[in-house]
Amino acid sequence: MAFKTLDQINLRGQRVFIRCDLNVPLGASGRIADDTRIRASLPGIRQAMQQGGRVMVTSHLGRPNEGALQAHDSLRPVAERLGQLLGTPVPLVVDWLDRPFDVAPGEVVMLENCRAHVGEKANAPELAHRMAKLCDVYVNDAFGTAHRAEATTEALARLAREACAGPLMAAELHALGRALAAPERPMAAIVGGSKVSTKLAILNALAQRVELLVVGGGMANTFLLAADQPVGKSLCEPGMVEAAREVVATLKARGAQLFLPTDVVVADEISETALPVIKPVTEVAGEDLILDFGPRSMRQLVDQLEACKTIVWNGPLGVFEIEKFSHGTRMLATAIAGSKAFSIAGGGDTVAAVNQFDIADRIDYVSTAGGAFLEFLEGKTLPAVRALEDRSH
Repeated sequence: MAFKTLDQINLRGQRVFIRCDLNVPLGASGRIADDTRIRASLPGIRQAMQQGGRVMVTSHLGRPNEGALQAHDSLRPVAERLGQLLGTPVPLVVDWLDRPFDVAPGEVVMLENCRAHVGEKANAPELAHRMAKLCDVYVNDAFGTAHRAEATTEALARLAREACAGPLMAAELHALGRALAAPERPMAAIVGGSKVSTKLAILNALAQRVELLVVGGGMANTFLLAADQPVGKSLCEPGMVEAAREVVATLKARGAQLFLPTDVVVADEISETALPVIKPVTEVAGEDLILDFGPRSMRQLVDQLEACKTIVWNGPLGVFEIEKFSHGTRMLATAIAGSKAFSIAGGGDTVAAVNQFDIADRIDYVSTAGGAFLEFLEGKTLPAVRALEDRSH
């Protein structure tokens, strides 16, 4: 991937439009519940300010109806929190396409929720043209939205006088490129989730790339069923058995391996009070729910991961939110954190597990992106990334 980066452009006195992903969770009171995404965007914003840019930052927040912004979709609390983190006020500009405003060199303003504009989600060229008149340099630092072709993520990148990737976007693309485009081998991928149907494209793509594919969560039960193993009343998709067998066939044809548990932790319900029982997979009974990988399986998996030089992790192995069913995912997290392999972890549940087991500083790259991370794993071309690549020449 070839694209310009923020440090390659002279920003002094330039109007710099930064598209961030500041779609933070808000509590019932409207207060920010988690400012991780704001903190992640700070380096790009600070860099543009320190270089004397006249900085404008915008993002989407929530799901506003275009042309009818409601108070709960306003970026006001985000602007206030950003100002606290930067140590300088960040004014919120509301009608930024209709009313003139100015930003002094080295200062920053927040442009109200970009999805409030009619045509944003449709990637309307006429909207992007209006936005392009506001800036000299366009910066996309929002990898989490890179899979969407919208006016502030795709069309504007093509229309602005100069376009580049911010440090967060660049770091994400470099990490993903290292892990997927040119990985050191052997390469392992761990994919968890409830349903094969939602991640079949990812499984098929990875089956053609990796030496070791580990399937966890409810998806593992469908693969166990495909291997003619009992799964009791566990979550699974009988209609996806043939699709699972095709993934296995792809791996075998390449000499690669699928890892499934040989022992599991079962219970009769998913609850804090449920009684966990460790069983060989072959002894899973009709009323059992499979809720985690067993200890023997985890020892085998840890041993196999030690030989890997690239590890991609997306999804837990079991119901890790409940302590008694978290041991498989905890052992996996610890093994990845202690590995010498280049490791990348991404996806909402995966990031939650990384934080729960306090290993973020020992993973080479933790992606906070959801859909964009998954589509990259599928091998899809992300519209916002393609736009930056096209502008690099």
